[in-house]
Amino acid sequence: MAKQQREQQRPPQRDNRDNRGGDNREDREELEERVIDIKRVAKVIKGGRRFAFRTVVVVGDGQGRVGIGIGKARGVPDSIRKGSDRARRQMHKVHLSGTTIPHTVVAHYGGAEVLLKPASPGTGVIAGGGVRAVLEAVGVRDILTKSLGSNNLLNVAMATLAALEQIRSPQELAAMRGTDINSVRPFWERKRVEVANE
Repeated sequence: MAKQQREQQRPPQRDNRDNRGGDNREDREELEERVIDIKRVAKVIKGGRRFAFRTVVVVGDGQGRVGIGIGKARGVPDSIRKGSDRARRQMHKVHLSGTTIPHTVVAHYGGAEVLLKPASPGTGVIAGGGVRAVLEAVGVRDILTKSLGSNNLLNVAMATLAALEQIRSPQELAAMRGTDINSVRPFWERKRVEVANE
């Protein structure tokens, strides 16, 4: 009887497990997630081969932040979850100029080489495969691209990320070159500034 009274007096315990992931759930909702590659891989062990899945996931907020993660597991859902978590932990900030990038850039990763070129508003994302997924996740809406060399989706995506990391803001470029900021802007933005000055 005394035991029952003690249990009634004790305040109900809150389950902290639900609250732990509350913030993460909000982050997951606002970030865009794309699976760009799923491959079956094998590990040779004593009794033969052990098969698993390798997944490449791109995560971005559409406003200049992007990350790429690789997940490996025996099941596809687990590998996607692992890749997504790694991509979220390794997000990079990219300098954008409106809906495009400030200047042309080329990057290599493994056998892949990617060229990114700024484009005027209304052009759209002229890209394919892994390059398109990374650029759309970061928030680029107008760009010209060319993928050279290897067509391995992982290497192409990593080369695109490497190219985005090389991008400098117009202010940084002007300071490095010792020129006016207007001279390093794309030509369609230059016209706007000239008209405003007149």
